[in-house]
Amino acid sequence: MRIAFQGEPGAFSEAAAVQLLGEGITTVPRPTFDAVFRAIAEGAADALLVPVENSLAGSVVRVYDLLLESDLAITAETILPIEMHLIAHPGATLAEIRTVSSHPMALAQCERFFAAHPQFKRTPAEDTAGSVREMVSGSDKSHAAIAGRRAAVHYQAEILAEHIQDNTENFTRFVLLRTQRDAASIATHANARKMSLALRLAHRPGALLGALEPFARNGVNLLKIESRPIHGSPWEYQFFLDVEAEAAPRLDAALAEVRKATSEVRSLGLYAAAKE
Repeated sequence: MRIAFQGEPGAFSEAAAVQLLGEGITTVPRPTFDAVFRAIAEGAADALLVPVENSLAGSVVRVYDLLLESDLAITAETILPIEMHLIAHPGATLAEIRTVSSHPMALAQCERFFAAHPQFKRTPAEDTAGSVREMVSGSDKSHAAIAGRRAAVHYQAEILAEHIQDNTENFTRFVLLRTQRDAASIATHANARKMSLALRLAHRPGALLGALEPFARNGVNLLKIESRPIHGSPWEYQFFLDVEAEAAPRLDAALAEVRKATSEVRSLGLYAAAKE
């Protein structure tokens, strides 16, 4: 199975794909999220693995926008612990390091480490794994990068300092996306009781309350709700929800009521919740 992901080989997204599906898959690196979402149509991949939410930084808004524009469905999810390591050339020492590159978010999540090493100059890069690739391609042993363990192994680099992130409770949730036809052909798993939804509200008082009450009445747990602007419609919003029930029929009953209280409801996928 060919799985497209955003980033360079060794990226956290690639690690999440292997965590979810095993080492037997073929991973397909793509430079941007837009390129990832084109991968199936271009015949480059069979499915996509993309991040949708980080426990510290929140939702990955570009992914939600692209998901809504696509006809893809969520068929599985996985949660990956995000562990940052200082990675350098083999044989380099911590005392030699002068510059450290990585994605700006990764750099920002290691403030305590940089405070303890004020001599390190931070250099932003497009991608965590890409920063390791660029570092090892040069000969400057004073240059290091911050990324995950998979990147260090892939590029045969050396980890000088482990777990340098400020917060150990740093997790990213990834979802597996497939075409609607492929999703429909996959047998529904007994544990598929989590659903992601996108809905638009009617313009009347109490519309949000009316859209949420059916979940409570049918014993469906609301895990997440957030709003995103609707492109081309200033000051109008799309709501994204994650819900979970003890049994799929409860979800069906709640959805039937929600459709009556909203102007538009779309299921983004029914799948088994990841084990944390």
